[in-house]
Amino acid sequence: MLKKLKLTDYIIIILIFIIAGFSLFLFYKKKNFSNLPVEKEALIHFEVFFRGITITDSQIPFKMGDDAFITIRNVPYTKLKIVAFDGLPRMTAIPANNDKGYKIIEDASNPNLFDFVVMLEDKAKKTPDGYVAGGNKIKMGIPVVIEGQKYKYSGTISNVQEVSTNTTEQNLIQQTNPEQKAEEINN
Repeated sequence: MLKKLKLTDYIIIILIFIIAGFSLFLFYKKKNFSNLPVEKEALIHFEVFFRGITITDSQIPFKMGDDAFITIRNVPYTKLKIVAFDGLPRMTAIPANNDKGYKIIEDASNPNLFDFVVMLEDKAKKTPDGYVAGGNKIKMGIPVVIEGQKYKYSGTISNVQEVSTNTTEQNLIQQTNPEQKAEEINN
């Protein structure tokens, strides 16, 4: 048989319901990733710049069409498709006798040191504050770790662009020969 409840029992029961209700309110309010309205969902390409990657293997670790696991701001995110990439050996400037005053050549002291730009594709929500993917803002300067079967590199986002329906291969990073790049820079 139930005992009679005293005033303190009623107060404790009421406080439990108030705390539970307040907790549910905070949980549902926090679940919304932003107070900004979502304008639309869009397919985006974002480029990640990796400086000073040492590669002693004869093959470049990135391959177009491969999936790479992404960590954004030290929070594991998901696997994304590599749309394009470009790599260039570390370059150095030396004095030259022409009117420019210097010439850019491949750094012979570090033949295995490269800089890479990798373009990734993802679906994101467009807000007035920018693009949001998986609760992460995708903006230039955000630190990103890209991880594949044989590599794990840290870099930063260097470009974000929405992919329109008529995007062509011309908008993607163009892979070029390092000697051609050095020649373009020098001219």
